[in-house]
Amino acid sequence: MNYAISIAQGTSQSGRRVGVALVSEHDDLILSAFEGEVRGASWYRTLRSKIQKFGTPSAHSAYLTINTLSADCSFDLGELLKEMRIDRVYVGLPDPALTSYLEDDPVTARGLIHRFPDDLQREIIKQNRNSYALSEQNIECNPHYSGHRISEAVSTRLRSRGLALSRSDVSANRGRTALASLICQRHGIEHKEADRAVNEVLSEAFDAKYGTYDYAYDARAANVRWTDDFMSVYKRSSAKPLSTVSILNVGVGAGHEAAALFSDCPQTTFVDIAERGLANIGARIPSSRTVVSSAEDLSALSEDSYDLYVSLRTYNSSFFDTSAAALEARRVLRSGAVIIVSVANGFLYTQRGRVVPGLIIPGTDFVDLYRGMDTANLIGAELNSAGFKDIRMFPTSTEIYLSAVTA
Repeated sequence: MNYAISIAQGTSQSGRRVGVALVSEHDDLILSAFEGEVRGASWYRTLRSKIQKFGTPSAHSAYLTINTLSADCSFDLGELLKEMRIDRVYVGLPDPALTSYLEDDPVTARGLIHRFPDDLQREIIKQNRNSYALSEQNIECNPHYSGHRISEAVSTRLRSRGLALSRSDVSANRGRTALASLICQRHGIEHKEADRAVNEVLSEAFDAKYGTYDYAYDARAANVRWTDDFMSVYKRSSAKPLSTVSILNVGVGAGHEAAALFSDCPQTTFVDIAERGLANIGARIPSSRTVVSSAEDLSALSEDSYDLYVSLRTYNSSFFDTSAAALEARRVLRSGAVIIVSVANGFLYTQRGRVVPGLIIPGTDFVDLYRGMDTANLIGAELNSAGFKDIRMFPTSTEIYLSAVTA
């Protein structure tokens, strides 16, 4: 992966910097190419010429920094895969010109595509910053996303406590434990104190971002039928009327989704680390119970207590431990209960009133078109490990739903 990024440096500064490397099963380099290596030629055309010259019918792995679209809007990687057998393919980022999912995209259509890790994705962004800055994947298209960054809020709040960490430090340590450990190393304090500080600043940061969240900036403002999407997912998982089941809603945020979905449900418990959102939903649904807690620690709740666990757009949150949250969800649910979680999969391009699919790459100002599906697949694997079964995925125009049942 690093080699593919390094050879992309050969591309001119004014052009799109793309590198590709073909590797044998023994990790030996077979061939490589980069955009513009041959004047006016794409990486694919250059690599194809080399393949024809040296007679390479297959490769164990291919590493490609950007999944590029050609002039006729076909995928260069797709054309390569038609011509030669490659067992494993690794892709860094989508083409900045790609603004929606296309049917012939090898990344979404082929099961053997893997992704570069976040730190290397950030390197590719740096190489191609001008291209991405001008694309719709730039979150500056949405004032809320660009102006309310959790990593920046956490960094600022830690600094106010005398625990200075840069935004890049925070972005590189996005687990609670990892961030607390870094604070211990940098500032020489006990882990218990660092852990308490992390929990406090996270609660404050999420409260500030979502406690008074303006839905004019939310992707669901462009999908007025999002509640129908949720109900469709629920009805495929349970025959019980929503108003008759015991519901646990984890990560309630500002309470807008909860009010839209659960106002007529008398057996509802709302959980969040941010108190302002809980106060909002508690006032709107007085019969509900509210609990200040994280999804990873529901010790205030008894096991085998709920029929439905709902967590919308929380499992892809910053500093979230999916494995711990899934285990806690399984613990508090009854036998035969349903879990529904969703992954945000787009932000609203406010000036154009449409959704740009993808999730933000940590530590950058850009979304990755593929990241939502990657995240949903990882969550599905964690649900399976926690003991859930019949895991199903339901992509919609603004988010990806996952549902499962307890054994």
